Amino acid sequence: MYQNLTRAFPPMTNAALFGWLQTLYPLWSTLDEEAAHVSAWVGLAELALSGCTTSTDHLYVHPAGGGDLLSAEIMAAQDLGMRFHPTRGSMSLSQKDGGLPPDNVVQDHDVILAESQRSVEQHHDAAHGAMVRIALAPCSPFSVTKQLMTESGLLAEKLDVRLHTHFAENSEDDAFSLATFGCRPTQYLEDVGWCTDRAWVAHCVMPNHDEIQQLGKAKIGVAHCPSSNMILSSGIAPIVDLRAAGVHVGLGVDGSSSADSASMWLEARQAMLLAKLRNGAAAGTARMSLEIATRGGAGCLGRIGEIGEISVGAVGDLAIWSLTGVAFAGAVADPIEAWLRCGPTGAKHTIVHGKLVVDNGQLVSNKVDSMLALHRTVAKRMQRIVD
Repeated sequence: MYQNLTRAFPPMTNAALFGWLQTLYPLWSTLDEEAAHVSAWVGLAELALSGCTTSTDHLYVHPAGGGDLLSAEIMAAQDLGMRFHPTRGSMSLSQKDGGLPPDNVVQDHDVILAESQRSVEQHHDAAHGAMVRIALAPCSPFSVTKQLMTESGLLAEKLDVRLHTHFAENSEDDAFSLATFGCRPTQYLEDVGWCTDRAWVAHCVMPNHDEIQQLGKAKIGVAHCPSSNMILSSGIAPIVDLRAAGVHVGLGVDGSSSADSASMWLEARQAMLLAKLRNGAAAGTARMSLEIATRGGAGCLGRIGEIGEISVGAVGDLAIWSLTGVAFAGAVADPIEAWLRCGPTGAKHTIVHGKLVVDNGQLVSNKVDSMLALHRTVAKRMQRIVD
């Protein structure tokens, strides 16, 4: 979410993944509690306007002296009233060690594990209907050591929390894994003990047929990020095949520096369209995307039957849509297809834990103007723009 402070940053609008990261890491190295709080507030507000009730965030940059960034994010979610699954992300492999990030945004192995445990003990709520849960999230195979991946998995099992990382995002990712570990990303995931239903991964663009079956057998989760994958020219994730194999496929808007629009509705529509492009016109339907956006996301977070559906025993989270007006004229036969094929549109009401976060298309909070003003100030500072 902190990436919305560098949204549509001009030097990176035409870059692929690795170059994109190496250019933006120095800007993100200035992240502090104020920046983490305001960016999470704006990011969650934008998601709520698009009908999202529950979000996670991969907070993997923890610059020295930046403060308690995870707590700053959680305070933003609590202020808005959003259900939140932030991750205690990490990077331990800097450029001097053969990784991508600069030295000043990585942390020591032991510090990461200690801070991961502290974050869970301080914030994680395992109860039914919890508003805050924590997951452990080493950033990616090219920014953490194999030891950290393995020990984070063991710690997550000990603390009974979930695991998250970037995975098989593009051909560069595959090439790095083969050159560094002597295997493809899926085998690496198996080697470090992450092929488990405790884990969900971001992107998963490049698995082959056998790997898809392996991931499905593990009941792993995948956060599908269609807009980001197109902007960075990473490819089209095989979500139809992944779902058929038993993978929990949910939706991610990804970081604002690559996707630039934090709209779950837009990602659901993009997921539908890309599924048609990859697997044929009949493969991608609005109902498929609706399921991905709801129960699929619940599966990634280990909360099927609790969130992402309207059923007895589930929490009071609802997104309500109006299908009236010029954009929906003539769409009278199928409301689900109308919801996703027409538009663009935002939620009329977003209700979390029985309380309105968005009412008649507007955020209920009275802090919108002040938070946007602060966000603009912090974004200019991070991007080194002087008025």
